[in-house]
Amino acid sequence: MESITRLLEWLSGLLAGLGVSPDYRGLGAMVLLYIFGILVVLLVIIVLMRRRRRAELPPPAPPVHEESPAEPVAESTAPVAVEEEVAAAPPLPRPVEAVPPLPAPINLFERMRVGLAKTQTALVGRIDALLGGRQGVDAELLEELEEILITADFGMKITQELVGSLEKRCAGGNVAPSALRGFLKEDIRQCLRLEAAPLDLAAGAPFVIMVVGVNGVGKTTTIGKLARQFAAQGKKVVLGAGDTFRAAAAEQLAIWGERAGVDVVRLAEGADPAAVAFDAAKAAVARGADVLILDTAGRLHTKVNLMEELKKIRRVLSREIPGAPHETLLVLDATTGQNALVQARLFRDAVEVSGIALTKLDGTAKGGVVVAIGAELGLPVRFVGIGEGVDDLRPFDADLFVDALFQQNV
Repeated sequence: MESITRLLEWLSGLLAGLGVSPDYRGLGAMVLLYIFGILVVLLVIIVLMRRRRRAELPPPAPPVHEESPAEPVAESTAPVAVEEEVAAAPPLPRPVEAVPPLPAPINLFERMRVGLAKTQTALVGRIDALLGGRQGVDAELLEELEEILITADFGMKITQELVGSLEKRCAGGNVAPSALRGFLKEDIRQCLRLEAAPLDLAAGAPFVIMVVGVNGVGKTTTIGKLARQFAAQGKKVVLGAGDTFRAAAAEQLAIWGERAGVDVVRLAEGADPAAVAFDAAKAAVARGADVLILDTAGRLHTKVNLMEELKKIRRVLSREIPGAPHETLLVLDATTGQNALVQARLFRDAVEVSGIALTKLDGTAKGGVVVAIGAELGLPVRFVGIGEGVDDLRPFDADLFVDALFQQNV
């Protein structure tokens, strides 16, 4: 205790020499002593940790000494024939380490099948269980099938059309229940075959994609993945950070732009989104971009004034680039089911949506919403998200989707 008192007095004198007021010398000395004590404790901890780490290390291997040259050996008296036989013997083969084979790359069909696993279980799995063991097709079977389709979010209208088609096929009788699976597969395929023009990037210079949707559906992530895929195809891409209301939205898009190696046009937070659209269009033309993708703020489809703002952005784009936007892509969250269908209908009416990007399809058992959107609204599903990776945002292929959905599990 006496040594601590002396140390405090010494520190007080040191502070006095530095011109510290007498009122604060005692407190300052105690603070310095406290800091010194912490440093000592930390030093002791570091020393102990180093000793412990050294103790855990394996002991060093003993040094390997080169063998001293052997003493000259007297000539062998063994027969020459034996020496020649030994010399002619083949050398022993060296053991070869087994190299594990590289995993085979997962093709697009497998990616789609894995992404649709939940929907496949809820839809096709239940259909197979329903049809198994049935002797014939009756009203009860069709009613249960209708319930399965509704719970998979096909929607009432499309479900009734599919079940009505099955009733007509079975009207003549002598149809095995197992045949309904094939009939249903083909009817769903026909629902998804829309007479819609494919996405053609050569239709504009630059080709302008305006991305809309409500908050939380994955608009910015979808834009980032599209930018990387277009850039990988050799396209020059410019992104417009038109979501100026959500905190950090522009920063998030800038990160995606850096990953993809593309330019991002942005203004200050809270700026007019139409001004961002104007600057992005000017920049895309000046830099000779092939594709301009414009992000927009998440819009509640029930808010009229916010929808009007999207219309203003469209007018700005069309004034700066003829025919723009060439694609108005609505991003929907597949996990929201029928609510996604409601959003698609209202956005289509408000801002002339021309295509759908359906995200999180791998996280829902209600993938039937793909069929409902295509058949009820006549909107083509351009892209589907079937995973978290950048390559898991895939161009939608109706035939591939149906084949993966109805794939028999081996």
